[in-house]
Amino acid sequence: MADDLYIKNKRAFFEYHILEKYEAGIQLLGTEIKSLRAGKVNITDAFCAFNGNELVVFNLHIAEYVNASFYNHDAKRDRKLLLSKKELRKLSGKLKDQGLTIIPLAMYINERGFAKLEIALAQGKKLHDKRESMKERDAKVEIGRMMK
Repeated sequence: MADDLYIKNKRAFFEYHILEKYEAGIQLLGTEIKSLRAGKVNITDAFCAFNGNELVVFNLHIAEYVNASFYNHDAKRDRKLLLSKKELRKLSGKLKDQGLTIIPLAMYINERGFAKLEIALAQGKKLHDKRESMKERDAKVEIGRMMK
């Protein structure tokens, strides 16, 4: 990856079962890409939904760029995701299923310098599934301690 920038949504893997992953471009302003390169992004509370025929990411927080003048952007504005029509049709068809949602997993800058958002079609976990995830994580930590 070009700038070694990889912002991961750790909470998404705990809260959801990941079914399918997609790589989407994201439509950004100049000050947004500069803040992104500085790593001032929070994707924890973000989610995606359809607005007409477009897929839009909501609640994605990109901090305002400090060196910008009055041309700065709104930190939590809605941003359009760039996917092919085939992928958009497939996602909108799958969203009609009960309990499925689209969540961002990671944000990064690819080799060509474009900002990309890794999104996933996901299903929410129940409480007992979350407990199981916590048990697995604790077991891995314990095994790691015993190996040392």
